[in-house]
Amino acid sequence: MKNRYEILLALNVAGKEETNKDLVERLEKLLASEGAEVEQVQRLERREFAYPHEKLKSAYFVNYVVNAPAAAIAKIRTKLTLDEEVVLQNYLRKGAAKPAGKARKAAKKTAKAK
Repeated sequence: MKNRYEILLALNVAGKEETNKDLVERLEKLLASEGAEVEQVQRLERREFAYPHEKLKSAYFVNYVVNAPAAAIAKIRTKLTLDEEVVLQNYLRKGAAKPAGKARKAAKKTAKAK
């Protein structure tokens, strides 16, 4: 069963400002290759940390909204942990993906019947 997640990534792009777009697209392809359906990509630009993290004072933040099974999220988390350009990562489960069309109406009817 697929759930909806928000994946917030802090990227180390020190001295590589022109490659932000390429890095965001590469990470989006990585998410898709592991079975996540990317709904939305929010580029939050460069932000300062409240406290230095691994000698970094700021990072480029990107928020991905995806639909994926829990097993795919575990694989993504492992791969991003090994990526040198990903400084921090945060995952927030938003709930089950909404069914489309007739399935949504049927789900509403069964919820009301209970």
